[in-house]
Amino acid sequence: MSEELDMEHLYNQYHRDIYQFALYFTNSIQDAEDITQDTFIKAMRNVKTIQDTSRIKFWLLSIARHTAIDHIRKKKFSKLIPDFFEKLIASDKSLDEQVVAKEKWEEIQKTLLKLKPHYRSLLILRGIQELTTKETADILGCTELKVRVDFHRAVKQLKKYVSDTEGEVQISEQGRKIHPGN
Repeated sequence: MSEELDMEHLYNQYHRDIYQFALYFTNSIQDAEDITQDTFIKAMRNVKTIQDTSRIKFWLLSIARHTAIDHIRKKKFSKLIPDFFEKLIASDKSLDEQVVAKEKWEEIQKTLLKLKPHYRSLLILRGIQELTTKETADILGCTELKVRVDFHRAVKQLKKYVSDTEGEVQISEQGRKIHPGN
């Protein structure tokens, strides 16, 4: 298979994972698209450097993480929200439910954007994408112990930032899942 076909296959297989990571990281559809594109351009330039093809997803997510951090630095942490009205049209929920869901999502995003990039990456990878400690450590280039300790600290800091209003955001360290309250 040629290198172009390999990149096409990689893109088709992993672009959603990369895009989702970038969207959670930036909370911007446009930025997520840009980061996804930049990630695959960088991967295409460096595809010959990958030694273990079974770890391509982690390699791509690592590139996406660094690209997202660089992108945020360039934008100086500008705060952007996904297009609410696009979601409004496509949703089966009532307008009231959508407004409440949007407010909860915005609360989570505002809180995530307050965290330093490393903590934000940990919460996205472990809490939202539900990767294992080992997978997260591989992507972030650190030890599993550091992931566990820093994830705990990130959750603690996230809880500190979250509004005291009961039920707005539920965070479960046990299940690692971050989700809006009911």
